[in-house]
Amino acid sequence: MLDDGTYDVLVVDAEALDQPPGAIRVELTILAGPSKGDVVALTTTGIDRDPLDLLAEPGTMTVTDGQPHLTFDS
Repeated sequence: MLDDGTYDVLVVDAEALDQPPGAIRVELTILAGPSKGDVVALTTTGIDRDPLDLLAEPGTMTVTDGQPHLTFDS
């Protein structure tokens, strides 16, 4: 479990899932701070992109009350 805060991340793996419909599992590596190098796996929905296009995509993960929220830089 990550502490609440903001983390710069990079997608190192992504794959489409059958359930829920439109879901993508992404693995993110944290780029800085005490958790640098840690890998976090998330399942996300509402991203209308091919999972392969997400590889090496930089983003920001914000954790609030233990719940992550992922946004991509582009």
